[in-house]
Amino acid sequence: MEIINKYFPQLSEEQQRQFAQLKPLYEEWNAKINVISRKDMSDFYERHVLHSLAIAKRINFCKGTDILDVGTGGGFPGIPLAVLFPECHFTLVDSIGKKIKVVQEVVNALGLKNVIAMQIRAEELKDSYDFVVSRAVTQMQDFVPWVKGKFKKQSKNELANGILYLKGGDLTTELAPFPKAEITAISEYFEEAFFETKKVVYLICQ
Repeated sequence: MEIINKYFPQLSEEQQRQFAQLKPLYEEWNAKINVISRKDMSDFYERHVLHSLAIAKRINFCKGTDILDVGTGGGFPGIPLAVLFPECHFTLVDSIGKKIKVVQEVVNALGLKNVIAMQIRAEELKDSYDFVVSRAVTQMQDFVPWVKGKFKKQSKNELANGILYLKGGDLTTELAPFPKAEITAISEYFEEAFFETKKVVYLICQ
């Protein structure tokens, strides 16, 4: 938890409690349904929670923002962001039912009222959102068609509605078809070595 407090010192008592609950919850569920690499559990807060919260350093979502987390897996980046932004609405989707079961159990245990978890493919969703977030689910060329047309026309945040994507490594080739994509190095926000090659990619995608 120290690493979360280091970069997000203004957390409420409730948020502190919820973040502190995350690791034991995931340890318990990961023993039953493997949703997180077991070798990552010792660095859980750095590699999963803080990594997810890099999006919150790129944008401070305003009250009432609707956010879709595509390919959420065990609930990242959606659950940490939902704890940090309790007045925003989060829809977490994954096509794999057992992963959504873990997400729902964690959401229930934390008492999060701002999260809906669904086993569904992103392409099948009928609703529209302000932002789509995701963590390295697939190549951007494949990802964009999944969510095209799922954005609200009116923007209310400091960034126009679009995709906020966590990805690592050299993205030059992958993002060549998207010249307007904005790439921010997470090392601008967090000093740990793990983040040296990690990025937040922002792309307007109407």
